[in-house]
Amino acid sequence: MLRKVFLCVIATLFIFSGIVATGINNAEAKEKGPVKIAFLDPLSGAFGDVGDSGSRHFAFVTDKINAEGGVLGGRKLEMVYFDSKLSPKESVIQLKNAINQGIRFVVHGNMTSISAAIISTISKHNRRNPDKTIMYLNYSAVTPSLTQKKCNFWHFRFDSHVDIKVKAIVGAIAQDRSIKKVYLINQNYSFGKSVSSAAKRMLKVERPDIKIVGDTFHSIGKVKDFSAYVARIKKSKADAVITGNWGSDMTLLAKSASEIGLKSKFFTFYAGALGGPSAMGKAINGLNVVVEWHPNLAVEVKRPSDGEFYEKYLAKNGVKKPFYYYRVKVMLEMLVRAMNIAGKEDPRLIAYALENMRHPTVYGEVYMRGQDHQIFTPLYVAEFARKGTNNVKYGIEGSGYGPKTITRIEAKDTELPSSCKMKRP
Repeated sequence: MLRKVFLCVIATLFIFSGIVATGINNAEAKEKGPVKIAFLDPLSGAFGDVGDSGSRHFAFVTDKINAEGGVLGGRKLEMVYFDSKLSPKESVIQLKNAINQGIRFVVHGNMTSISAAIISTISKHNRRNPDKTIMYLNYSAVTPSLTQKKCNFWHFRFDSHVDIKVKAIVGAIAQDRSIKKVYLINQNYSFGKSVSSAAKRMLKVERPDIKIVGDTFHSIGKVKDFSAYVARIKKSKADAVITGNWGSDMTLLAKSASEIGLKSKFFTFYAGALGGPSAMGKAINGLNVVVEWHPNLAVEVKRPSDGEFYEKYLAKNGVKKPFYYYRVKVMLEMLVRAMNIAGKEDPRLIAYALENMRHPTVYGEVYMRGQDHQIFTPLYVAEFARKGTNNVKYGIEGSGYGPKTITRIEAKDTELPSSCKMKRP
């Protein structure tokens, strides 16, 4: 009897100590406040809709993480939004504003020159302030050099870079023997040039019979009517178009393709959302995108929980602003894991925890390579088909069409070598 009483007392003390410890941890987490993350992308101007979409993604995923317990023993994630105005100079100003507010994590996705400016600014800051280091998490700037010759310890890329995506596109084109002529049209800066260069190089290897009938560059964000460009594509009798265009440059190109009645197939990086599907109009039957995820995967591989996630996002943001950046979800999940491994809000320790991390997702494992901080993830080339057919449950932006997988590339098959020689603190 005494033994039972003793054990009950011990159990009660154990439970009580756990409750007290939990209370202390929660109190400490509350006292320290949220872990702030600076979102730095265009929130105004011609590409403001791109930044708006990104900000909605981050807000939705951080709310989900916070509802599930947050990070570091109960601290919340808090997004703080800064307008880059798609300008390297303005981005540096806003980055310094974020640093002055004590923010130690920056997410950004659009424009390679801005990425380079962020990396340079953070590197200088971290050398001068080793106890107040900053980390940059890149969700969409995909010029290869950022994780090759220009790689940096404080920069992590969570999107497949240009060469990886073009390899996937060229692989899909190589299987389509009806394609004999290809036209390239891209924005005239480092990203667009890298898309063109990779496409020409890889097509020559995979389909030497294909003729490149056009290789056009245009000013970014300056063209208001692409009809002259589309007329040139139509005159070339191209069977397919490869473009890395994004934002208004993609939607306006799509609009002109529909108005002129272009029959060429489109192989794109960014026409799967952000106004692309609704702008494609009559040309949508030939639309293909390379993505790490699309909503109809939930049906194709029977993942109803993913469909529920997508539907909750639509319920909050509307069908005209669908969830698109699955990598934002993966990025924040991996960041939370790394923070918890590090045990504190220290970017240096968190960076080491992220290096070589393998992270499970519902569609396969992703891998953050330690050599260059480049992620490798399963990729899909998807074509748009009418909603309600071939497992196409979800149409995009009310277009009546949604993506369906035509090919999947495993993460291990996307891995390409890097010239990165990274210096670590």
